[in-house]
Amino acid sequence: MHPTANISWFADISLAHRATVGGKGGSLGELTRAKIAVPPGFVVTTQGFERVVAELEREHRIRSRVEALSLQDLKGIRLLSQEIRTRVQNAPLPPDVCSDIVTAHAELCGPNLDSPLAVRSSATAEDSEEASFAGLQDTYLWVRGGEAVLECVRSCWASLYSVASISYRRKNRTSENEVGIAVVVQKMADARSAGVMFTRSPLTGDRSVITVEAAWGLGSAVVSGEVTPDRFVVGKITGEISVREISDKVKQHLPAADGGVREARTPEAFRRVPSISDGELKALAELGRKVEGHFARPQDIEWAIDRSGEILLLQSRPETVWSGKDQPPAAQPSENPFVHVMNIFGGRR
Repeated sequence: MHPTANISWFADISLAHRATVGGKGGSLGELTRAKIAVPPGFVVTTQGFERVVAELEREHRIRSRVEALSLQDLKGIRLLSQEIRTRVQNAPLPPDVCSDIVTAHAELCGPNLDSPLAVRSSATAEDSEEASFAGLQDTYLWVRGGEAVLECVRSCWASLYSVASISYRRKNRTSENEVGIAVVVQKMADARSAGVMFTRSPLTGDRSVITVEAAWGLGSAVVSGEVTPDRFVVGKITGEISVREISDKVKQHLPAADGGVREARTPEAFRRVPSISDGELKALAELGRKVEGHFARPQDIEWAIDRSGEILLLQSRPETVWSGKDQPPAAQPSENPFVHVMNIFGGRR
């Protein structure tokens, strides 16, 4: 595996490299280095994106125009998003970036250059402790062939200027100069079952449990909300399964013959049966504990179980819903509650 300025392999990166590989890329590097099973892959670093945008900026400004948008100007956001996405999508790739991606693709796939891959956006501000850009940029599944990978890389870059992504950055007053985008390219997990796992309860914030949501097929059906997954709650210490909710999983996402993902009806015999076994559930919970320990904070994890039965982690990001609520109160409690009251009124003199 040969790293270049344009290509970083998972084994060589960590969250310390977020500025060049983004949050998703850094996380996958961390998991790989922690000896946790992750589908192998590489990251197209932010350098190629920055060069393309710099060239486009010479023709017509991009970043300053985005920053000038009002969050209330929905029409303006939509029109500028469409313009910039088209420009980025159609921009020629720098020759060395193109060559490095083609070479890395060949190294990853080996003799079968049509091996199915996932091509996933990895924004540099993504999954940070201050904000989560998760889901705002594009992901492409079951991508086959070098040309298709190159096309998807451009599409991922362009998706940094989606309406949702621009609106999110304007809402958070994020400087456009602080945001770039890398692209993860990794082997697809041929998932029998997949889903998400939270190392604290997403409903109550309870840190003593792990919640696992699972369904048949690819995890995209769970992440997108298109299927109601099975739901399990497991005690971190005891391993006891305290909640077991088996849903009617009417449909699932499967690989399409010509690339991409198709929706299919779940066979009747599988609709109302658990999509993972108790043994797989406990193995997932153990992995969740290990990942939380590695990152030293609660995690939101995407996982898959392939058709050989191997558990693979596809992503781990900081849990953001409850973490913000864990911040200490602005006023420290006092043994005498009247002290706080007197301080308030004393300040009004």
